[in-house]
Amino acid sequence: MPARPVLLYPDPALKAVAAPVQASEVDSVAGELLATMSSYERCVGLAAPQISLPVRVVVVDVSDHPKAETSNGLLVLANPRVVAAEGSEVGREGCLSLPDFTANVRRATRVVVEHLGGTVKCQGFEARAVQHELDHLDGILFLDRVESLVDDVFRRRSYAGSPPDPPGSSGGGGGASSKDSPGRADGLRTAPAGGPVPESRVAPFD
Repeated sequence: MPARPVLLYPDPALKAVAAPVQASEVDSVAGELLATMSSYERCVGLAAPQISLPVRVVVVDVSDHPKAETSNGLLVLANPRVVAAEGSEVGREGCLSLPDFTANVRRATRVVVEHLGGTVKCQGFEARAVQHELDHLDGILFLDRVESLVDDVFRRRSYAGSPPDPPGSSGGGGGASSKDSPGRADGLRTAPAGGPVPESRVAPFD
């Protein structure tokens, strides 16, 4: 199965709320997500709306990432929802749909997620990745979660590990300039280019 193009901000589909998925559709959607995710080095998760499938399915697999102290292996979460959350921690996040930026984002450190296949408990880095992906289902991007658009957002020097743009993609390395930056409706002010971004440790969650 070939990889699908990943939507880039400001595509309006990224800000839409996804519809519940039918059980009969889960395997097909998951296959599309996994084929696309595997084409990106170090990518640990992807949500269906990012590949133009407006349904509530995400995939997460942090098992090979150095930041993951615990892992449930490959997770395919259909119609997921967080039913319990504990703890709070700020960590750096990146996103395939916003390839030019990373940001410090506060997330719960432990979550319990119910989905069509049952219930899963996640903690640490895996919990962060799951929360990031679930946000996509409600049209929420990681920049919407930052506490300070001035102090907590950084422009990438490069986006290591991105594959060539799939046919029909709008481009994986392009993005907003400082004049037209992604973020909220009132604009995004970011840290200067070349800020302290530890690229090798920022996971492109999706």
